[in-house]
Amino acid sequence: MRLKERMDMGKCFNTEGVCISDLHYMVDINRQLNEIKNLVDNGKYLTINRARQYGKTTTIRQLAQMLSPEYIVFSISFEGLDDYIYKNGSNFCQEFSGLLCDTIDYGETTGIPDEIHQILSSYASGEQKSSFRVYSNVISKMCKECTRPIVLIIDEVDQASGNPIFLSFLGMLRNKYLKRTDRPTFQSVILAGVHDIKNLKLKICSKGEHQYNSPWNIAAEFLVDMSFSPSCIAGMLRQYDNDHQTGMDIDEISGLLYDYTSGYPFLVSRLCKLMDEKISKLEQFETKASVWTKEGFLEAERMILSEKNTLFESLINKLSDYPELNEILYNLLFSGKSAAFNPMNPAVDIAVMFGFVKNVDGIVVPANRIFDTLLYNYFRHKSSALCSSHTVE
Repeated sequence: MRLKERMDMGKCFNTEGVCISDLHYMVDINRQLNEIKNLVDNGKYLTINRARQYGKTTTIRQLAQMLSPEYIVFSISFEGLDDYIYKNGSNFCQEFSGLLCDTIDYGETTGIPDEIHQILSSYASGEQKSSFRVYSNVISKMCKECTRPIVLIIDEVDQASGNPIFLSFLGMLRNKYLKRTDRPTFQSVILAGVHDIKNLKLKICSKGEHQYNSPWNIAAEFLVDMSFSPSCIAGMLRQYDNDHQTGMDIDEISGLLYDYTSGYPFLVSRLCKLMDEKISKLEQFETKASVWTKEGFLEAERMILSEKNTLFESLINKLSDYPELNEILYNLLFSGKSAAFNPMNPAVDIAVMFGFVKNVDGIVVPANRIFDTLLYNYFRHKSSALCSSHTVE
């Protein structure tokens, strides 16, 4: 379907991929964007590490648009790249150059001199081969020749994060950052993914010893709250109500959405999408006005908890991967036995990183009421299945 045809159909709530303002009802994230821009203005290198389906790609897209008048922005993604890129440094530089050239060729990046475009193209085609040392000089030349500072944004870095070649690339960027007062380099580099790239370690062999050094320990701490506040959710609902004239109590519905999700972007959007597209088709909800009520919301909550989606699957899979996390949450929900919040505990750390638990007064608890109920139902079903199995035996 062409974009114009989709726009003519009106906006909808979106839970698949990037949100586009002309197509989707969206929360205003200008506060978050301004906080990130402030980091860029100050020349910070950073990692936007947030849980899956937490709006990272949408944020990056809007950030690139915000920065473009003042900066030259290369916004690329490592999603779907072939393993060929990680065989050696030359392959990586070739594919990386191709990604940069794509943004220029499609008009996403402007302000690059023709000479620099040609140099990047020669590496992208394989006409020129390069080591990271040589490519470091290419970056310096590009940053020197351009009339505006350059910002590099890389999405989906999880696809590459465990690869030694990628870590060597980060090491090259780190070296350039440390020498930035003498050699031109990027104004800012932003890596986006679930994992905190700052914690990756580059293994170095020296005289038979194994040493570890983080290639991204230059990254500034990223403290921007990317969850949706009640007022932000209310703004999105107001857009919807202006189009559909439901007469909903916006404060009540936005409060319910926040109370049950703690502002987790996917959960907020999914509940709204269910109310708009599924609950509205149920017999007991005859009008849009009856859908956007507490009763309609609770029906959407019941519906989301009965569905299978990638976010819920990821949560349950982590329980299998980390038995200690499974035990902590089971004891909390069924025995009332709490566990101290210790980010040095790998099980707790991974659960926080994936957005499944949070720290409340030094105690590990599910991150929101939806996850709380999902986990309770999962453990109860698992226990029932186990009891049934023992009875049969």
